[in-house]
Amino acid sequence: MDLFARHGVSGTSLQMIADEIGVTKAAVYHQFRTKDEIVQAVIAPALDRLFHIIETAERRQSGSERSEATLAGLVDLVVDNRHLMAIMQSDPTILHLLRDSSAMQDLERHISFLLVGPEPDDELLVSTLMVSGGLIIAATDPRTADFDDDRLRHNLLGAARRLLRLGKSA
Repeated sequence: MDLFARHGVSGTSLQMIADEIGVTKAAVYHQFRTKDEIVQAVIAPALDRLFHIIETAERRQSGSERSEATLAGLVDLVVDNRHLMAIMQSDPTILHLLRDSSAMQDLERHISFLLVGPEPDDELLVSTLMVSGGLIIAATDPRTADFDDDRLRHNLLGAARRLLRLGKSA
């Protein structure tokens, strides 16, 4: 992840990865056939956590409870993985992998449904899109780099709740 952050996925060679973790290039090839597989392994824990957020939210009784659980889970994911989120948002190779993934598109639709329901009005749809991109942008911006996790979490949740018209404003 550090190599991808410093050099981008395209600028990171398999030899650089091998050198960084102290193994041979052949050992890297033994575990991963392509660099895309390495990228997928790096982002897999975050995607697994997204699935967990969805499962947790779906167990809630009301729509507002599902929305709140989804939003809180997303904010926690972003705050806990600021470094990875910065890479995911800015690296063209990762963006391409995510955008071309039908599974990721399904996840995004499901999360949107949990946040705002099946038929949001135009303003709420735009707000949802702003929140989904804005959480990552705000969490990885240099101006919030000195925010501790609690401060960042509090501010992200408050702003997102207002945009999504959710009741809690803690």
